[in-house]
Amino acid sequence: MKGTMRAGVARTTTLWLATGAVTCGLLLAAGPGAAAQQSAGRRAPAPPCTSTQLGADAQQIRGSQVRVTVTNEGPKACSLKGFPTVALAGQGSPDSNKPLNVVPQGQARAVELPVGGRAWTQLTFTPVLGEADGYCASGAEPTVAPSLVVGVGGGGLQVSPDGGGEFALCGTTVRATAFRATGS
Repeated sequence: MKGTMRAGVARTTTLWLATGAVTCGLLLAAGPGAAAQQSAGRRAPAPPCTSTQLGADAQQIRGSQVRVTVTNEGPKACSLKGFPTVALAGQGSPDSNKPLNVVPQGQARAVELPVGGRAWTQLTFTPVLGEADGYCASGAEPTVAPSLVVGVGGGGLQVSPDGGGEFALCGTTVRATAFRATGS
């Protein structure tokens, strides 16, 4: 019985070693090919968006908050990362603008925009208080402008409030979130 048991153990050990050698050989043979397939499945990040391939619109959320949505209208995917610059457009002209100090809110992450893809940022101004001829809590005069120039992709995109009207704020500071993909 001892001899039979040893022979069985020896055969089992030999079988395990042979199976391990074949398996390792297959894994080694597949390794570089599998790695090549895996890296071929990954694609390079999209190039940064340029202002010439983006369109923008603004939607007032609450009195002092505005959501600016940018859309990739270009021929290929691009990516955004960071925070916009913001300026009030004097007399509605993007060339006659008054830059505002942007206070970044949150952490910037890259947002990939396929063709037609959209991203947004939320701007929060110091609100004008009161009705009609409102006032600023600081005692300063409110600032009013018919449009904003939102700096993104190396250029400026002019936006007006949805439904007409004007942007009104107190001070020269705006808080802006980093760009986020629509739906997040």
